Amino acid sequence: MNRFRGIYILILAVFTALQMFGQSEKKLVRKGNHLYQDGNYQESEIEYRKALTKKPEYDKGKFNLGDAMYEQKNYKESDSLFAGLGETATTDELKAKSWYNLGNSLMEQQKYQESIEAYKRALRLNPDDQDAKYNLEYARKKLKDQQQKQQQNKDKNKDKNKDKNKKDQNKDQNKDQNKKDQDKDKQKDQQDKQDQNKDKQDKQKQDQKKDQNQQGDQQQQKNKQPQPQQISKEDAKRMLQALKNDEKKTLKELQKQKAKAAKTRKSDIDW
Repeated sequence: MNRFRGIYILILAVFTALQMFGQSEKKLVRKGNHLYQDGNYQESEIEYRKALTKKPEYDKGKFNLGDAMYEQKNYKESDSLFAGLGETATTDELKAKSWYNLGNSLMEQQKYQESIEAYKRALRLNPDDQDAKYNLEYARKKLKDQQQKQQQNKDKNKDKNKDKNKKDQNKDQNKDQNKKDQDKDKQKDQQDKQDQNKDKQDKQKQDQKKDQNQQGDQQQQKNKQPQPQQISKEDAKRMLQALKNDEKKTLKELQKQKAKAAKTRKSDIDW
C-alpha cells in the first residue's frame, strides 16, 4: 500500500513539473508580447527565444519571434520562420497567417513575385482574408511597375551602349581618318622632297649640258680660227733672201733721198 502511494506521489510530482514547464514558456511569450507592443522588439526577441529554448516546437513562440525579427528588418530569419510555420503549423489558421506575414516580409524586400506566391498560399487556406487579397493585388502592381522600370533601364542602357558604341566607332573612324591624313601628308612630303630632288637633278643635268654645249661651241670657234701654215725649209730660205734683197733696195733708196736732201740744203745756203 505504501508502495503504491509512493508511485502516485511520484507521478503527481512529474505531472506538476510538466504543467509548470508549460506555463513557463507561455509566460515568457506573454512577457515578450508586452515588450513587442511597447516597441521593444529586441527585448521581446530575447523572451521569445527563451520560450523556444524551453519548448522548441512552440508554434506561437516561433510566430511571434518571426514578427520581432521582421520589425528589426532581419528579413532573412523572419522569412525562414514564417515559411517553416506555413508548412508545419498545427492549424490552417496559423499556416495562413504565416504565409501572409511571409508575403509582407518579401514585399519589404521588393521580391514581388515571391510575395505574390506567398499571398496566394495564404488565400488558399483562408479565401476570405481581405488583407491578403489587397496585398496580392498591390504586389502584382508593384511587380508590373518593377518590370516596366527594369525594361526602361534595359532600353536606356541599350541606347547608352549604342551611343557609346557609336561614339567609339566615330572615335575609331576619326582616328583612322587622322592616321590616313597623317599618312597622306607624309606621302605628300615625301613626294615633294622627291620632286625637289628631281628638279635639282634636272637643273644639274641642264647646267651640265649647258657647260658641255659651251665647251663644244668654244671648241668649234677655236677650230674656225686660221691656223698658221707650215712652210718648207726651202721656202723659208727664199723668203729670207727676198727680205734681204728688199732691205738692200730699201737702203739704196734711203741713201738716194739723203743725198738729194743734202744738195737742196747746200743750194739754199749759196743763194
